[in-house]
Amino acid sequence: MDYSLPRNKKSLDVLKPVKQWLERVPVENPRTAHRIVSIIPADCPFERDINLFGKTVGHIPPMCKLNPLYDQLVMLRFKAMCYLVDECGEDGSAFS
Repeated sequence: MDYSLPRNKKSLDVLKPVKQWLERVPVENPRTAHRIVSIIPADCPFERDINLFGKTVGHIPPMCKLNPLYDQLVMLRFKAMCYLVDECGEDGSAFS
């Protein structure tokens, strides 16, 4: 007997409306763009090295990709950075 799920069935994504909303957020002014860039971090804030007496004894891997909205948030930050660089003429190296 085959107990696997049928491949043609779509899975239920309860976060799909939120994902679609994040993808459609307009970045139309510098204040909003700066706020988005400052709120969404450039790299995962949870990744850490665990040091004991000056030696690295462990490492906590980045766990941001476990966030189901990770891709949309990174894309929103990128859209805001592009707006600031392309439309406002700001230096992109300041946002890293």
